[in-house]
Amino acid sequence: MSQDALKPAAELAAASPARFPNESADYRAARTALLAEEIELRRHIARVAKQRRALPPGGEIAADYRFEGENGPTTLSALFGDKDTLIVYSLMYGPQRQRACPMCTAQLSAWDGEARHIEKRVALAVVARSPAKRILAFGRERGWRNLKLYSDPSGDFTADYVGERDADWPAYTVFRKDGDGRIRHFYSSEGGPEVADPGQDPHNAPDMNPLWILLDTTPGGRGADWYPRLDD
Repeated sequence: MSQDALKPAAELAAASPARFPNESADYRAARTALLAEEIELRRHIARVAKQRRALPPGGEIAADYRFEGENGPTTLSALFGDKDTLIVYSLMYGPQRQRACPMCTAQLSAWDGEARHIEKRVALAVVARSPAKRILAFGRERGWRNLKLYSDPSGDFTADYVGERDADWPAYTVFRKDGDGRIRHFYSSEGGPEVADPGQDPHNAPDMNPLWILLDTTPGGRGADWYPRLDD
């Protein structure tokens, strides 16, 4: 549906029948105004997703990157399985880290429960620079059952799609396989500190961590001095 055919957000919000016990007229007016903004946000997210899907073809991969997983060596092309789209999440867990990043861990713990559903449509893999045994042991410790975990032993993939060869930084990368079998880069998140607003902890939009989405609906929000911990 075109944007011209949509009813104004304020009109939709005003038609909402929601009312809650003992709410004041001021609360209802403010909530209705907020609902109009939430409708606009929903529409903007849909517009951005459409713009993302319309990206021109990305660069063809220069080599079939090699990884190490639970079943031994594998390649980027093999990670697709029978799908034509592959999501790769780069976990902050390099050899220099004693433990994986708590923020990445919290996000992946949420994804683990969704992985089986996601993989009905696309392939999903988690990659880190630590040795495979270390990564797999960490996954077992966290109780992950559905995520497919891999090591990037050479750092070639990390160097091309995350940063430096030993970059200790998260990354979200999507690849697409063409009908002729060629693999192209489709999309990467680019929400680093360079594009953060003043005083903002850098994060992607939309945020892919359900933790923050839920906290954004609470009175205290995300807070400025709280992050997930591995010992919680």
